[in-house]
Amino acid sequence: MAQKFGNSRWVKEGFLDNHKPGLVIGQMTFAALGNVDFCLQGDLRGEIEGQGIRFHNPQFIDDERAADSLFDFCIPQVGKVSLMSFDPHPLLPAHPYLEWFSMENQHYRIELQPGDAWIMTIEELDAVRDISLRIHNELVPQL
Repeated sequence: MAQKFGNSRWVKEGFLDNHKPGLVIGQMTFAALGNVDFCLQGDLRGEIEGQGIRFHNPQFIDDERAADSLFDFCIPQVGKVSLMSFDPHPLLPAHPYLEWFSMENQHYRIELQPGDAWIMTIEELDAVRDISLRIHNELVPQL
């Protein structure tokens, strides 16, 4: 079963960068965990493929129950993209959908509301460049 992080309430914000084909690098902020680095094999899909995206979840709750539910969540997250898109299914309304598998084959999914995620501007990409480079250098060898 996929972990949905308290119906996505425990996910505050983050970014994912897919400018290198076959690689998604990023960072997300979770309740009780703080910032978590991501390095995933694969690509974003649809209009966000090859782009950098950013998201902010206005429904975020820094819930103390998050620590109990997320105690075994690996930090950092290294694994493989399953499906990451702003329009994941033709029969559903378009919405940000982030799904991946960890190296331990744990399945994770975050679904956000339309408008909670966007393609990053050049300025936003520049602001996370150092973080992305650090994550790339530290985590790509683990893939």
